[in-house]
Amino acid sequence: MAFNGIKFDTSVPGMVPWEIVTIYFIVGLAILFYFARRFGLKSFTTIDLVYIAVGAAFSVVWEFYIGSFIGRFLPSTPFIGVGFWGRMFILLVVAALVRKPGTGILSLLIFNILSDLFFYGFGGEPMYTIYEALTYGLFLDLVIVASRGKLFGIGYKSGNGSSVATRTVVGLTILEGVIIGILFAIPDPIFYLGFFRPLISGAIVNWATIQFDFLAFIPGDVIIGILGA
Repeated sequence: MAFNGIKFDTSVPGMVPWEIVTIYFIVGLAILFYFARRFGLKSFTTIDLVYIAVGAAFSVVWEFYIGSFIGRFLPSTPFIGVGFWGRMFILLVVAALVRKPGTGILSLLIFNILSDLFFYGFGGEPMYTIYEALTYGLFLDLVIVASRGKLFGIGYKSGNGSSVATRTVVGLTILEGVIIGILFAIPDPIFYLGFFRPLISGAIVNWATIQFDFLAFIPGDVIIGILGA
């Protein structure tokens, strides 16, 4: 069985079982919706949607044009990802402006649609969109919910400007940046190489490569996460 270039191969040796990925999507979305309602986080306003759309569009411009051009002058290595780092930084800026659950998923949804229109084409869809939105996007949204809409300390009262309270907010902000950086190192090696690529094209799964890429992505992603925060 195939559809739009997707083989739906679930028998590639070493690939992450589809049941585990499905459970992750269901549980992750359920947690997001539950705590978003419990904490009373608001829905998007028009200006929120403008921020998200502009951020997603600029992410495409950066990753596929500006970042791609800069990357030509740098070594080709998993430790350096100028295009991805730029996209990540822009997403964090948008998340800080909006600070509402769904920001990450919607941003990556728009990013992926624009990427398909101007760069990739629509072969393999909707799997690539599901991958982008429900990994990077969902991870970012879960951090927004965990912060109760006060991502990167925005909205916290600093105790009349006391230095202790200010240091606490700064510390939490850095911690959130580190957490996001580690989370953003997960999707490409584990979800894409370990599941979506073999599912779509029947590609071989190499867990040595997956482990190496995951560890290689963490330092740069954490630094960008901190800078973005």
